[in-house]
Amino acid sequence: MESPEVADSHDPITANMYTGSEHGFPGDIVDSSGLSTTDREQIAHLMNSLARLREAERALSDASRKFMHLSEQDMRALHYLIAAKRQGEVVTPKMLSVHMNMSAASVTKLINRLERDGHVIRALHPSDRRAYAITVTEKTARSARETVGRSQARRIYAAARLTSGERDAVIRFLDGMSEELSLSNADWATQP
Repeated sequence: MESPEVADSHDPITANMYTGSEHGFPGDIVDSSGLSTTDREQIAHLMNSLARLREAERALSDASRKFMHLSEQDMRALHYLIAAKRQGEVVTPKMLSVHMNMSAASVTKLINRLERDGHVIRALHPSDRRAYAITVTEKTARSARETVGRSQARRIYAAARLTSGERDAVIRFLDGMSEELSLSNADWATQP
């Protein structure tokens, strides 16, 4: 698969997937009549840059899953377990169920599969003998760290190149975009 940069140089549809064109937005969805041509062009460039970021993240995620022979669900669970290990937290199946938004039975199947394939260890909880603690194996944690972990961490360099004020602006933008995309703003998503 071509990188997003290569695909954009040859494919104007991909390059403007989320804006409609390099100069504007789909008029039936977004009212941009109050924006100048320069503003529309800059916002379109920003939206296309976000699309390239999402594509780069998707490609990295796909490559890491393929390298580790895991599903997207497996990778999400392992990421959670690795983060918990780094923070010194003990993870129970119930915690994993809540994080993954999965039923207890589905999480049990997930844990069984990951344990069978040598990615996690299930042991008695250190302080609650009625519960289990789930930990990622050192081999899997090392493999994830040396592949996707190192690649994901490189994002820090892009943030470090910004000034403090620029980072504040990016934070406001991303938080604002998250709020605009929230399902609380989508009546259609809450209908049965």
